[in-house]
Amino acid sequence: MRRIVITGMGGICTLGHNASDIWQAMTEGRSGIGPIRHFDTSSLRSDPIAAEVTDFEPRAYIDEARLPFLDPLSQYALVAANEAIRQSGLNFRNERATRTAVLVGVGVGGEETREGLYQKLYGEHAGRFHPLGIVRIMTNAPASQISMAHGITGPTFAIASACASSNHAFAQAALMIRAGLVDAAVVGGAEACITLGLMRAWEAMRVLAPDTCRPFSANRRGLVLGEGSAMFVLETLESAQARGATILAELAGVGMSADAGDIAAPSDVGAASAMNAALQDAGMQPSDIDYINAHGTGTVANDSTETRAIHKVFGERAPQLAISSTKPMHGHALGAAGALELIAVIGALRHGIVPATLNYLGPDPACDLDYVPHEARHMSVRAALNNSFAFGGLNAVVAVRKAP
Repeated sequence: MRRIVITGMGGICTLGHNASDIWQAMTEGRSGIGPIRHFDTSSLRSDPIAAEVTDFEPRAYIDEARLPFLDPLSQYALVAANEAIRQSGLNFRNERATRTAVLVGVGVGGEETREGLYQKLYGEHAGRFHPLGIVRIMTNAPASQISMAHGITGPTFAIASACASSNHAFAQAALMIRAGLVDAAVVGGAEACITLGLMRAWEAMRVLAPDTCRPFSANRRGLVLGEGSAMFVLETLESAQARGATILAELAGVGMSADAGDIAAPSDVGAASAMNAALQDAGMQPSDIDYINAHGTGTVANDSTETRAIHKVFGERAPQLAISSTKPMHGHALGAAGALELIAVIGALRHGIVPATLNYLGPDPACDLDYVPHEARHMSVRAALNNSFAFGGLNAVVAVRKAP
């Protein structure tokens, strides 16, 4: 079986506009959650909070002629992909262009553009729309824009499975490389979901935290939305070694499952099935895992369910694992969540630092594991799991180990 490694990484979110700054913020325990500044929030029921991308000037990163075609969703994806490709050292001026895939996980699409069009339709009764509305809204726009910007002509498409989209994209890329369909992939996730309409919809579900995100903690009160993108370059180990590329980590295994139960309530059986499948695919035992970057949304149901699933999979080893959620720093970025969290996993493997779970107020009886509260922990990490469990009961887990 072809071994798959990660040779490039890029990101943008509330913690920074590149992967290095994001990782630094994670190690320092800095949170980007705060009052929403993107739009007027006076019509919302409470004082809403989110983890917004701030101080971002797209013209500093993207050719101005391309910008009219790009919703912030595609802007974020392109910024992250450009950084990852640059770090990897790959170019696509030869047959590699047709042997490279572009796969982007997206949860909801180009919402800023969509909301703007509906405002014109229903609020202003406009007779005409901007002609580029559709190409900005469509879910595949980030993948298509990355493909066009870099001349990549291999398989290119979006993957949508709500909060598991990024991890499903990693899984699809890994399977395509193993099967020999492609030799490399630019893969990750993107989301730009902080709009008035979506905030009203999330508010109606009563799962948004009014204060902050506190995963696995007593008195946790819900999730906090975030936005941004993280993208990675995957390629075969042989390819990376042949060209002398710096290998960041090995993507060792993937696991996927569906709960086939409730559209919103998670299942510990489904989550455990995906973790077990990732371990089996990677040829790992539970004893090989030192760290889990948890889905850890901060909702009462998710965190207790994920804890039970970890107990199911790891048994007596579960209390020895370092488990953390980085969502209190970058928010829950839906389709981009697993990708942003892979930055944390790779950092833990490379630098021996596990980011903390912030805002922890003490143990909940239903959450009885080691969640690395308050401060990052220096420790050796040989291998880790990256968990994503989505609405719809869709689960995707990625197993990653230190660079060979």
